[in-house]
Order: sequence, then structure tokens, then C-alpha cells
Amino acid sequence: MNGEAANGRAAHPDAPAPACLSSYVPDPRRYDELLAGDGSVRPHWRPLIERLAADDAGDTARRSLELTRRLIIENGVSYNVYADPQGADRPWTLDPLPLVLTAEEWRAIETGVVQRARLLNALLADLYGPQRLLAEGIVPPELPFGHPNFLWPCLGLVPRQRTWLHVYAADLARAPDGRWWVLADRTQAPSGAGYALENREIVEQVLPEWVGETGVRRVRGFWGELREHLLGFADEGEYPLAVILTPGPYNETYFEHAYIARQMGLPLVEGHDLTVRGDTVYLKTLAGLRRVHAILRRLDDDYCDPVELRGDSALGVPGLIGALRAERVVLANAPGTGVLESAAWLGFHSGAAQRLLGEPLAMPVLATWWCGERPALDYVLANLDQLVLKPTYPNQRFEPVFGRDLEGAAREAFVQRLLARPYAWVAQERVALSQAPALRPSGTPGLTARAVAIRVYVIATANGYRVLPGGLARVATDSAVDVVSTQRGGGSKDIWVLTAGGADEQPPPAVRAPRTQHRHDDIPSRLVENLFWLGRYKVRCADKARLLRSTFAVRTDRNAWSHALEICRELGVVADAADPAASLRDEDNPLGVVADVKRLAWCAAQARSHLSRRYWRGVIGLQRQLREAAVSRSDPREVLERVLMSLAALTGFAGEDMTQDAGWNLMRIGQRLERLLFVAELLAQQLRLKLAPQPAHVEWLLDACDSLRIYRARYATAPRLGPALELLVYNPLHPAALAFQQQQIRQDLAELSSVLGGGGEIAIGESIPFRAGPEIQQLEGIGEDAAEARRRLALKLAAIGAAAGRLSDSLSMRYFSHTAADSQSFLT
Repeated sequence: MNGEAANGRAAHPDAPAPACLSSYVPDPRRYDELLAGDGSVRPHWRPLIERLAADDAGDTARRSLELTRRLIIENGVSYNVYADPQGADRPWTLDPLPLVLTAEEWRAIETGVVQRARLLNALLADLYGPQRLLAEGIVPPELPFGHPNFLWPCLGLVPRQRTWLHVYAADLARAPDGRWWVLADRTQAPSGAGYALENREIVEQVLPEWVGETGVRRVRGFWGELREHLLGFADEGEYPLAVILTPGPYNETYFEHAYIARQMGLPLVEGHDLTVRGDTVYLKTLAGLRRVHAILRRLDDDYCDPVELRGDSALGVPGLIGALRAERVVLANAPGTGVLESAAWLGFHSGAAQRLLGEPLAMPVLATWWCGERPALDYVLANLDQLVLKPTYPNQRFEPVFGRDLEGAAREAFVQRLLARPYAWVAQERVALSQAPALRPSGTPGLTARAVAIRVYVIATANGYRVLPGGLARVATDSAVDVVSTQRGGGSKDIWVLTAGGADEQPPPAVRAPRTQHRHDDIPSRLVENLFWLGRYKVRCADKARLLRSTFAVRTDRNAWSHALEICRELGVVADAADPAASLRDEDNPLGVVADVKRLAWCAAQARSHLSRRYWRGVIGLQRQLREAAVSRSDPREVLERVLMSLAALTGFAGEDMTQDAGWNLMRIGQRLERLLFVAELLAQQLRLKLAPQPAHVEWLLDACDSLRIYRARYATAPRLGPALELLVYNPLHPAALAFQQQQIRQDLAELSSVLGGGGEIAIGESIPFRAGPEIQQLEGIGEDAAEARRRLALKLAAIGAAAGRLSDSLSMRYFSHTAADSQSFLT
């Protein structure tokens, strides 16, 4: 199938080639996605090329690439590369020019991959059940039993609805004859669908008119259907709860885990967020344990249960296999599905399809020989030059070997290696991947050719398997490469599946009516703990930034500068003997702004599934500002102003974009606690110094608390210590005042207790010390009595800060650690 007709458009072989194609070089050894054999643009590509030619192609390419890169960075789209020391949070690579497929050829792809999903599901049921294929010799027993992901504890396990595969992906490539062939199956925890949807969202922003004019199948709704499928496993009358199990932020595709959690509206959890009691899986939430009915896992098979599988796993859930046997939970995909992730299986799928489904394969697989069989080994040795040899099992750490590249002693050594362990090798026909156009990322703007393969995704629904209309196109670094790998620096493309007649062929899915009222208390405790600390670090960063900004503002006043700098050093914001101007570049000071921004970003990453895209962009922008400041050596006050604006934006995003549930409530409590701690500690430090009452020092203090404007509006007097303390300590209406924060924390605690069903309200502890007007004025004196009064008040303020710390410990024990209230507290 070559896709020569689509949407009733005819090719025009005699039309002059657009200028944008001048840099695009066809390769006669490969199928060309863009150009037909006579060099003309294929009909289904013509609208895009015409649009590109009508615009200024060079300008369009530059703008598209620049906007794509910016959106990827702002959205935090990353892919971690394990082998690369620079690979942590490496930005995702996307070419905005899509891969275009016709409706007709997509129907053939859909038919083929749905059949494969049915076949592999039946194959798994047989391998862990009656094992007919092994008994009848259709599949050699060495293939499953030698695979590290054949899980013996799952033998005899029958998952709910006999569904082993809930999510499946097939890697496809187009051979020079134009047909799509299956390269590999992804059955364990297929990755990439989240990136595929993010690609579409970015391309729709980069090329909005192109998407609308071309007639492209929609991809929205895909995750909603999977969500409905997973929630459907709840028993009648129970509140359905499904979660997404992730290994954590260090996983290479963690961005996708958080993205999917947001798209599906499901909690993103790690293994220690779950517990098994009586063969039932529970989620540890703020309000206690909540039953989990389904788990979408992004964790490898053998890490799922340290009791019955891999004993050294700290990522899994002890007892999970027992819950599966009791049919008390659904794991998508079921454990043990990774046994089918081996290229060797492709050589046996045809016989398995005839035996299990009674039908031939609808989509051809790449010619494959498992060298563990003697006839296959003999063929491989005789035809080594035409083959690619790969490891049979995923735990074998060696790279594919191209037979044509082996010569002399190297060839002889490899043959001996193959003969010594033939079962460890699989040989496949070498296929020259098709090539597709991509925008040239550097040099002269235009199109360049890149080798491409695609990954197609299938999900289980109540009505059978359904295919994502598109998928992930993976692009090699150049057109001559025959192995496409994201870990090796490859890029990606969006896949545009054209509609037939301009209408989307996929009807909207039927949405199941909710069986129970939605609850707001099924938030994982770990997630809320990170929200709580995210609130604290956000305010901590803002307080320190204001403190530094006010300090740099008095640089020309030697006395005020000395006073302010002494307090900054006492608080640790500026390291001892360090240059204050270098504090925004000081990564070694654990109490500095840079360190706290890193902690803020870490908490945001942990809670990313609960944060809006705008909030995450704000976090990325905040980090970028400090990095740029370190390089540009900008004026510190200017940098601090930008940092404070970014932090203020985060506060706004949290108020506008987040559900104001118990997690949001605890984040707000964290913010108020942090402000209470900072102001109490700052005032105590001010009062301990001999020259605290001096007007310049009081003015600096008010500015550091962002209260100078309010003071001037409220008091018709120059800055004095007494009125400043009235404003910053006792005023219940001023947001920076200790009295205001204590009052708000009490209200938040009462609201939290009410939302979570009571259970005893946590007390805030130390109250604000009351002082009448004359006592306040006494603090402004210069004698020993006044100094002693200031020291006594400093001690009371320090006690308020200590009480706030104890309250933080109590919240941690009550809601995060779930330990008894009288347990030994820990440091914050």
C-alpha cells in the first residue's frame, strides 16, 4: 500500500518542485514517505508542502523550530538518558513537521495491531495457563522459560476478565516495498503514548492553521477511555479508585507518568504509597486507607512485588501478587507480560495466530530466526551479511550486530561467540527504514530526510481493543540509520492520520455514569506532603528574596548595610565571609536562595501530577532566571525582582488552577507556617541588636517584610520600632503580621479537620504576646531597660517560631507519616 490517493486529491507529476524541497535528497534504497517514485509529492502530503511553499519556507521553519523548542522547555517535556551524565531531564526532541498517513492505510494498521493485541493476550493466557503451544511444539519451551520476565509465581494466575494486556504498543517500520512490518512488541509497560499526545498539543500550537486545514484525526479522549475501563473494575456500590504506579522521578519517562496522571485524573503513586491488607490493595491517603481497584503500572514486571518476585525491590508493593490471585485488584498490564518482549517471538507468531485465533496474521512481521533452533542457526551462519543479530532476552547487555560490518578476525570471533551460546541470539532481516521530511534544525532552512519508524498504541475498552489514531513517530539522527532509539539521541514526530471525507471516523466513547459521589480525600499522603513543603519552600524563597532585595537597597547607607548584612548572615541567607552579591550564584550554601529554589523544584516534580501546566512553567522559569543570573552577573536587585514576580505568579496559579481540596489546604498551611517562622525569626534577630530602634534599620525591616507602604499609609510618622511591631506582630488584618498568620492557620486547621471527618484538631501552640501601647513604646528606648525588654520580646517571638516548628511536626505525623500524635517528633 503506497497511499497514492487521499481525500480525492490527485498528484501533479509535472508541477515544478517547491523551493523548500531543494535540500531534500531521496534515497532509492528506501521508501520515501514524501515523494513518489517519479519524484512528485504524494497526494496526501501535497496540502502541507503547498502550505509550506506558500509561506516563506525558511521563516516558517525557523519560527516553528524556535517555538517548538520553547514550548518543550516551558512545559518541562523531558526524557532522561541513563548512560549520559548530562542526560537527567534532557529536553524532549520534536520535529514540528508531522508524518502524514492516509485514512486507508491507517485502517490496515488498526486492523493489524488490534489483531496482535488479541493474539498476545491469548498467548499470555496460554503461557501462564494450559501451555498448549509448548505441548504441541509450536513454541520452544526455552523461549519463555529462559526469559527473565517469565514469572513463575504468576503461573495459574487468571486476571479479571482474562485481560492480560490493557495497554499494548507495536513498533512498525515501512519496508522499501511500501508495506508496514512489525519490528517489536511492547507488552510490559509501553511508553511513549503520553509523549505522542504532548507532541500533538505542541504541534497544534506551532502549526494551528495547518492542523485545521488538513483534516487530521483527533487523539483526545484516548486516556479518558482507558480511565473508564480501569474504574469499571470496582464492585457495585463501591467508590472506584484507580492509580498510576511509577518508579519515581528518576525514571527516564517520568514526565510521561505525571502527564498521564493529569490527563486521566488519577493519583500518581509510588510503591510505598500503597499497602496490601488481607489481599486488598489500599492507598495511604490523608483520611486513612482507601481501597484501590486498578493499577496502571509503569514499573517493570519483577519489581512489582518484593515478597514473591524481586526481593531487593524498593519500588514495588509487598503482597501485590496475592491480591491479584484473589482477584481483588487489576494490574494493567498484568505481571509477567514482559515475557513477550523479545524479538525471538516474531518467528513464532504466525503459528500461534493459527492455533489461538484460527486466522493468519493481518500484518507481516520482520523475518526472524531464533538461533536456539539448529535449522535457524544454520541459515543465519550462511546468510550473515544480510542479517542483524540482537540479544534474545532484554537482560543481555550487548548491542545489535550488523553482519555486513563483520570482517576477518572480528567475523570469526563473532561466529565462535554465536556457536557458544546460540540461544542468546536472534537474527532478523535487515530492513532499510523509510525516510520522511523533517525541518532542518541548523544551517540553511529547508527540509531534510530522516529515517523513521512508528509506535502505535492500543488500549482495552469495554468494547474491545481501540487504537490511538496516530501515535509516536521516532526519527533517527540521519536518513542512513537503520536503528531508531530515543536513548541514542533520536527525535520524534507527531503522526497525522487523515480523515476520510473530512470527518473523524472514531465515534465519541460512551461515558459511564458515576456510581457514587466523588470524594476529595483519596489524595496520596506522599503527594500532599510534597504540596505542603512546596508551599513552605515557595514562601521561604520569597521571604529570603525580599530580605536580600531590601538589603541591597541600603548598600549606600553604611550603618544600615552593616545592620542588614549581620541579620542576613545570622539567618544563613548569606554565608559567612561570602560576597553578598554572589548569594544568587552560591549553590553550596544550604540556607541560600539557590538551594531553596532547587528544593522547591524537587517538591514540584514530586507533585507534578497535581499541578497545572502553568504552574510547572512557572517553576521552570524560576530556575532559568537563577541560571541566567549566574551567567550574566546581572544587578542582584533586578534578578530578585524577577524572582519575586515568578514566585507571585506561582501563588496565583495555585489559587486559580488547583482544586481547593485537602492537599491545597495543607499547601496553604505550609505557606502560612513558613511566613510565621520567617517573620518571628527576623523580628527576634532585629530586637537582639543594639541599634534596632534606629529609623533606617526599622525602615529596612519593614521593607524586608513587604510592609513599608502599608506602614506609611497607616502611621503618619517616620519609621519607628513601636508602630512597626504593632503592625508586624499584633495587627490581625495585615497579611505579614504574626497575629494574622496564627488566625488564618487556626481557620485552615479547623477546615482541614472538617474536610477529613474530624478526628481532633491540632493546636497551633504559642500565642501572640499581648502588649499595650506604653509597653510598645518602651521598646524604642536606648537604655538597658529598653534593651532588656527587647530581649524578652525576642525570646517570646522565638518561642512562637518553635511552636510553629512543632505544629509542622504534628502535621507530618498525623497526615504524612500516619504515626501516633504522641510519637517522638522529628526536625523540620
